[in-house]
Amino acid sequence: MGFKKFSLMIAFQTAMIMMVLILLAYLINIPGYHAATLLVSLVLTGQCINIFRFVSKTNNELIRFFEAARYADFTQRFEFKDMGAGFGELGRTFTDILNRFQENRTDQEKELRHLKAVIEHVPVPLISIHHDDSITLWNNSARRLFGSYHVTQMSDLGQFGDDFVSQIQLVRAGERRLALFEVDDMEQQLTISATEIIIEGRQEKLLSMQDIQSELDSVQLQAWQDLVRVLTHEIMNSITPVASLAKTAVDLLEDAKDKIKDQPDIVDELVDASDAVQTVARRSDGLMKFVGSYRRLTRLPAPNKKLMKLNDLFSQVIILATQHWQGKGIAFTVTVNPSELDVSIDKDMTEQLLINLLQNAEQALTSVENPKVTMSAYLNRRGHVVIDVADNGKGVAEEISKKIFVPFFTTKREGSGVGLALTRQVMIAHGGTVKLETSEAGGALFRLTF
Repeated sequence: MGFKKFSLMIAFQTAMIMMVLILLAYLINIPGYHAATLLVSLVLTGQCINIFRFVSKTNNELIRFFEAARYADFTQRFEFKDMGAGFGELGRTFTDILNRFQENRTDQEKELRHLKAVIEHVPVPLISIHHDDSITLWNNSARRLFGSYHVTQMSDLGQFGDDFVSQIQLVRAGERRLALFEVDDMEQQLTISATEIIIEGRQEKLLSMQDIQSELDSVQLQAWQDLVRVLTHEIMNSITPVASLAKTAVDLLEDAKDKIKDQPDIVDELVDASDAVQTVARRSDGLMKFVGSYRRLTRLPAPNKKLMKLNDLFSQVIILATQHWQGKGIAFTVTVNPSELDVSIDKDMTEQLLINLLQNAEQALTSVENPKVTMSAYLNRRGHVVIDVADNGKGVAEEISKKIFVPFFTTKREGSGVGLALTRQVMIAHGGTVKLETSEAGGALFRLTF
């Protein structure tokens, strides 16, 4: 409506100028009307100046309107109350258009903020690899995954392990790959899924990564527990009657020997038979105890976690596990940094776990000169509480280092293969991990991360 009135005003003023021009031409052709001619000329001049100012104002306001729209300056207002007829409606039209631009812009910004908030709070790390190998971390999960490490290029991913870089390079759109991610002395199994998008003609690979280490540990642990439960059940069912019958046979042979004391030859044969049966009975009892020890793997209760200072925990463990170390010449060092460091744990489970590790360290130091054991606690770069138990023994051979946490596996002549398997189970129950590494002295280092 404003533009329609504006057009009418231009047409009206143009028509008035034309009429004045015709009148001026008429007066010029008639002699003696000098004053009238001058007056009409002045009127024509005024009309021309007026229409020029009218158009200039309109142009200036149009420029101001387009500049406001161009730079999204929605603070501009167009109120032309004192600028003559037609401008008021035109100003209201300009203002209404800018208000609608502002509303659309506000709605778009709200939607964009919502999408950013959703992406930021997605629990799965999201990253983009661009055509020039640059990397964008899209959300908090991605930034937490890489921690304080600088990650802006593909070359920066090498610090998280060769397998991680290799799998990211190999994964294609629509594929899923499993990768080992190493950071801050911690290992995680990640599933990597890829999608490719094209923006402004440039290809971009969008990757989502999910930590499945805890799920893998839980599934593997459950599989071992099911296997152990079946094996122990079947073995106990088979060996229990054998042990019972062997004990009964021993008693019967003892009674028979008493009844035929006057027949030395037969007594000697019964003695040999009794010795053989007693051996069977002893081995049956030993096997029952051996199998019974594995039942601990399937009957571990849920941890009763409580906040505990590590200095207090270590004090109890030292009393129980290192009483005779001084006599054996084993140097023992304990450090907790910071000294008030605490952790939420099941005290009894963790105590037994640390005692087992210290006993393993003691056994590993047999025939080692200047034996040393260290137990330390600290916070890693990710804020997790870490406990290290290290020795300066011969260490663990690489070919068996991956097997030591497997139930039934042992390198000790009289070992049961339960201790380290139980250690791993306790750590999984606490939501943590246990890892074997090589200590600075070349021995074994067991790292517990809570």
